Order: sequence, then C-alpha cells, then structure tokens
Amino acid sequence: MTAQQGTMRTGLFRLAGFAMIAVFGVFLSGCGVNNIPTYDEQAKASWSEVLNQYQRRADLIPNLVETVKGFAEQERKTLTEVVEARARATQTKLPDDILTNPEAFQKFQQAQGQLSGALGRLLVVVERYPDLKSNQNFLTLQSQLEGTENRISIARRDHIEAVRAFNTELRTIPGRWWRALLYPASEPMATFTVEPEKTTLPKVKF
Repeated sequence: MTAQQGTMRTGLFRLAGFAMIAVFGVFLSGCGVNNIPTYDEQAKASWSEVLNQYQRRADLIPNLVETVKGFAEQERKTLTEVVEARARATQTKLPDDILTNPEAFQKFQQAQGQLSGALGRLLVVVERYPDLKSNQNFLTLQSQLEGTENRISIARRDHIEAVRAFNTELRTIPGRWWRALLYPASEPMATFTVEPEKTTLPKVKF
C-alpha cells in the first residue's frame, strides 16, 4: 500500500467515524435523550414566573394598606391580617430544593393562599366605605392587584403544565431509561394542588 493510499484510507475512516457520530447524535436526539433537561429548564423558568408574579403582588400591598388605612383606620384587625400574611409569604427563605421538596412547596402554597384570603377580606371590607371606593389611588391599586391575580393564575397554570411534562417524562419510557443512565439526580417536582380559582381574590364590584 502506498503512502497516498494509506492517507486516503485514514481519511475515509475518519469520515466514517464522523458520520457515525452524527447519526448516533441524531438517533439519541430522536429518542428523547434531551427531554429531561429540557423539561427541567422549562419547569424552572415557569416557577420563576410564578415567584415574579407573587412578588409583584407583595409589592402592591403596602400602598394598598396605607390607602385603606387613610379612609378606614378602624379596620385595624383586617389591615393587620394582610400585613402579617404578607410577611409570612415574603420573609420565609425558600429552600433550594423547593421544587422537589413537597413539604416546603406546600408551606409556600399555604402562605400565599393565606395572603390571598386576607386580601379578599380586605376588599370586602372596602364595600362599607364609599369614599374609599371612589378614591383614584385605591382604584388604580385595585386594578393593578386584579391584573396581578390574573397573571398569577396564568403563571400557576403554566407551571402545573411544565411540571406535568417533566414528571411524566421521568415516569415513562424512554424517559425512565435516560433518567437511570444519565440523569439519576432528577427527582419528580411538586406542584400546586389547589385550583387557581380557590386562591384568586373574589370579584369586588365598585
């Protein structure tokens, strides 16, 4: 065999090797090897949006409480409930593993639900104060709060779907195989167990 033939043969082996790698990569991709990390990232992104919307709601509450206090300071008990519920919902440090820690996730959900309930009671109290109901600052805050509640509901729905896709992938074939081979640290994620409607503020007509 001449040197030229040897070089050509080596080149063909390399080309065949690259082709096999490419085909193998396509095969793995088609078999869902990337599904678990993809769904994991989608679930984490949807969770970030849930937290973002809950934080937006929390940021509106101080101004809402101060506005109501200016017209209905005698409703101190209801105002205090809102302030305390906000503190519980925002001051608790979330563990890094909250998405795979059902107990921690449940505590987070309960705290946010308690805040929703306290806000709902506050808005019902507002019915007794016509001057407050017609105050432009209050109306603006009420509109922003209602919009935020709608966004929370959408973010929760999207997160529930993202977690469903991720958990289903872990429990079904071929996802179960890929988890065992490549992603053993992946754990099923916790999700909201209460319908969004049960934690949405009641509609208050002005």
